[in-house]
Amino acid sequence: MTSYAAASARAEMSELRRLKTLLPPELQSWVMVEATTEVNPPLVRCEELGRDEIEIQIDLAKWDNLAIDQRNLLFWHEVGRIQNDTIPKEGWEMAALAIGLGGAVGELWVQDGLLLLLALALCGVSGFRLWQKNNGDKRLEEALEADQRAIALATRFGYSLPNAYKSLGSALKTLVEQTPNRRVRKRYETRLQALRRSANKAKSKMETKVPENRPML
Repeated sequence: MTSYAAASARAEMSELRRLKTLLPPELQSWVMVEATTEVNPPLVRCEELGRDEIEIQIDLAKWDNLAIDQRNLLFWHEVGRIQNDTIPKEGWEMAALAIGLGGAVGELWVQDGLLLLLALALCGVSGFRLWQKNNGDKRLEEALEADQRAIALATRFGYSLPNAYKSLGSALKTLVEQTPNRRVRKRYETRLQALRRSANKAKSKMETKVPENRPML
């Protein structure tokens, strides 16, 4: 049992080191790749650790069930989010909202109109920022842009364009099949549909240069 656990730990460390090599050189000094320690975590996600440090967290138990090419493209999707600067920053919004609400209640009690307006303004600003962060359409648009970044990164690391599209498409199909949450599954399906449209456009451009009959997805 001990030898199995040791072998499993070595395999996990090897995979994390491999993923680190998939980071573009300009990101390697400040983007970390680690196994998540959460209970029932997402497959892969990014978290800002500090002003100049971001960690990509992997659920290695689920990760191990994917093919290497699928892992690579899903990893590059997260890298694309970092490049696009769409990783949620450590939020001050919830604290500001709580302060604003507390201040508003307090000023209603003491009846100070100016401070009440300031407290309500703080609530409004922080509430709007929270809405922006959690807006579904905005998050989906960011995910689609990160998918295109992932395709570009794959070609930068030696993938042909058709294989990059196929690998990401295969990964998204697998996530659709394995995701029980309907809302999250719908997001994967939307990304897959957009990826197919993008692949068809790319294929059409390639065919104007070199005829190609094989579908990308």
